Amino acid sequence: MADTDVASTTRVLWDIVEPYVAAEGVELDDLEVLGNGRLVRVTLDADGGLGVDRIAEISRGLSRLVDEADPLSGSWTLEVSSPGLERTLRRPRHFTKSIGRQVKVKTHAPIDGERRHDGVLTAADDEGFVIESNDTTRRFAYGDVASARTVYVWKKTERPAKPRSAKKA
Repeated sequence: MADTDVASTTRVLWDIVEPYVAAEGVELDDLEVLGNGRLVRVTLDADGGLGVDRIAEISRGLSRLVDEADPLSGSWTLEVSSPGLERTLRRPRHFTKSIGRQVKVKTHAPIDGERRHDGVLTAADDEGFVIESNDTTRRFAYGDVASARTVYVWKKTERPAKPRSAKKA
């Protein structure tokens, strides 16, 4: 499948899937067509997250809906999931929703001598986003980004102190 066909198929699928999931009270976070149109990857999000049973229920409905519309030739696989703790950032809305989180970004060409950048995402708009790291603030245009994702920061918890045995007098 050519890139223009993938883009066209993705738009058609988006137009089919988005109203359905919106009616289910869920946000269509992302949709990708991969493997020459053999894999349709749908990412859903909702306030409070989505459980496995809810994702399975929506997946069954989406499968029937896409089968009826028949925008894909031949056999295909539907993969439905939620973003998870660490998520890929591909659309401006992904960046906006992730403001305040730790991110890792790879750029196509070096920016300030580096292609890998990490820090806290502090702002995002339709043109690009800002990362702060080590007292440095950098603005990136979306077109400069090869890949970007959030990073889940594991917080160390204090271990309870071991009880001391009483000393004999």
